[in-house]
Amino acid sequence: MSKKGICDQVAVIGMGCTRFAEHWDKSVDDLLVEAAYEAFDDAGIAPTDIDAAWLGTMDSGYAGMTLSGALKTQYIPVTRVENMCATGSEAFRNACYAVASGAYDLVLAIGVEKLKDSGYSGLVLNEKPGDGTALNITAPAAFSFIAPAYFNKYDIDPKQGKEVLTRIAWKNHKNGSLNPKAQYRSEVPMEKIAKSPMVAAPLGVMDCSGVADGAAAAIIVRTEDARKYRKDPMYVKALSIAAGPGDGRLRQDFDFTSIRENIAAATDAYRQAGITNPRKQIDMAEVHDCFTPTELVIYEDLGFSQRGHGWKDVLNGVFDLDGELPVNPDGGLKSFGHPIGASGLRMLYEMYLQFQGRAGKRQLSDPKIGLTHNLGGFPWQCVSFVSIVGKELS
Repeated sequence: MSKKGICDQVAVIGMGCTRFAEHWDKSVDDLLVEAAYEAFDDAGIAPTDIDAAWLGTMDSGYAGMTLSGALKTQYIPVTRVENMCATGSEAFRNACYAVASGAYDLVLAIGVEKLKDSGYSGLVLNEKPGDGTALNITAPAAFSFIAPAYFNKYDIDPKQGKEVLTRIAWKNHKNGSLNPKAQYRSEVPMEKIAKSPMVAAPLGVMDCSGVADGAAAAIIVRTEDARKYRKDPMYVKALSIAAGPGDGRLRQDFDFTSIRENIAAATDAYRQAGITNPRKQIDMAEVHDCFTPTELVIYEDLGFSQRGHGWKDVLNGVFDLDGELPVNPDGGLKSFGHPIGASGLRMLYEMYLQFQGRAGKRQLSDPKIGLTHNLGGFPWQCVSFVSIVGKELS
C-alpha cells in the first residue's frame, strides 16, 4: 500500500468520453481520437502539448502503438497497462504518479475497449496456462454466489432479497436515463427487471451490466500548474489498488458477503485522503456495479453502510440520486455497459462533470468529494481500485 500517497499533488484539467454503445461503425482508433480530442479541447491544449500517455485496454490492442498510431503522437512515451476491469483506473493511477514524480508536466490517461465486434463478450476469461484443473466459470455465475450468501447470513427472505437487487438495477437505469452518453437511456420498470430471463440464479439478465464499446480520457498536470489551464480543475486526493492472493476459494471463512480487496483498497485510500467517516464525508460515488449483488456488498465494503444494513439502505433510497449518498449518478455499468479499459475513466468523468456543475438533469447539489471504485476478477480473487477526488484543495 502507498506509504504517503499524492493527496492534492496532481489535478485533472480536461476530460473526454465517447458515448458508450454498440459502435459497429467505429474502430478502436475512432474511439480513442474522439475521447482524446474532447479532453484536449476541454483543457485548451493541443495534442502536441502532452509529454507522455498511459493507455488502458484489456483486449482491444497491444503496446503503446495502439494509441500512438491512432493519435499520431510524435515519439513520446506511451505505456499500455492492463489490470482486468480496473484497467482504466490503472492507467489514470500510473499517469498521476508520473506527474507527481516530476518526470512529466502534462500527460494523457486514456482507456478504450471495443467488445461488440471482437468476439469477446467479457464474460469468459482467458486463464493463464496451467494444469487444466482450474475452475472456469462465467462472471455472472461467479457473482451470483453473493446473493444467496448475503440473504442467508442476514436472514433475508429470498423474495425480499430479489426486491433489493431489483431496486439497485432500477436506480441505475433511472440515473442513466438522464445521461446522453449512456448506452441504455431509458428507465426500466421494476417488474420487468425482476422477471427478466434468468442468467445465473437468482440473477436475471437485468441484474447484469451490458456489453458496450467506448473510450474515456483525462489530462493531468501538477496542482500548481492547474489554474494556468482552467479555474475549476479536479484534484486527486487518493489512489489505491489492491490485488488479492486468490485464496478465497480455499478459506473456510470466505463467505461471499464481502470482497477483501475492496476493503484493502478503500482502507488505504481513506487513509491517504483523511476520510474517517465515508458515509458522511463522501458526497457521491461511482462503483463497479457489474452485477446487482456486487453493488450491494460494495456499499458495506466501502463503509457506506453498516455490515448487514446495506439492503435496508437500498430500500430506503439512501443511494438514490436524491438520497443521502448518491451512488452511480451517471447510471453506472448497468446503464453504460462495460467497455473494460474505459470504465474506470468514465467514472472519473462523472466526478469531473459533477464538480463543475455540468452533469445536466442528474446534477447533484454542489458535491465536493467523490469516490470511484473498480474491481476486476471474481469475488474470491480480484483487483480492486478506489480513488478519492475533490472539487477543492484540502
